[in-house]
Amino acid sequence: MKTMAYNRNRLIVVAAGAIASLLIGFTLTPTFAALVASIQNSTNTANTGTLTMKETSGSASCNSFDSNSTNTATCSTINKYGGVTLVPGGAAKETNLSIQNTGSMQATSFTLTPGACTQSAVGGSSFSGSATDLCDKIKVKITSGASVIFDGSAKAFQTGGAINLLAKLSKTGINPSESIPIKVAVSLDSSAGPTYQGLQISQPMTWTFSA
Repeated sequence: MKTMAYNRNRLIVVAAGAIASLLIGFTLTPTFAALVASIQNSTNTANTGTLTMKETSGSASCNSFDSNSTNTATCSTINKYGGVTLVPGGAAKETNLSIQNTGSMQATSFTLTPGACTQSAVGGSSFSGSATDLCDKIKVKITSGASVIFDGSAKAFQTGGAINLLAKLSKTGINPSESIPIKVAVSLDSSAGPTYQGLQISQPMTWTFSA
């Protein structure tokens, strides 16, 4: 009986040793990786485009980025009402100008926003009338080719608010380098009598591109 027990224990020890040897063998055996393919994109960049505007009339021009970094300039060298003297019922005085997209992006919105029409006496005038509604008597017509952008009094221009120029021009956008011709004609209504002498109006306009 002792011999059988001894032999059985010996077999167990031998089997355990063999399993341990196998485990050690697997542990020390080099591991081979699967096949690999890869691509590294080393140059991944992005940038911002530009949307800038240039206004030109005769030899005068203004850029939206002039003298500031906000791309919103104030231009005092182009007088769209011409600074002319108007005669009641007389011919309209015209000013031609162009608005150009000088940026790298298409403008998908183009608007003209009129400011308040204000009346004052002409500086240095020998006489200034008592009328207070000159803004109603000054007629403004703005066109681009055959498209009429606005036609009415300076006061109505003010109260009408921003004008969607793309809709007026039947366009979907203003492309880079594209220039839009604009004509501004002003006249004085024939009903303006002597009390309108020596007076003037002033009215800002803001042209805006956006994308």
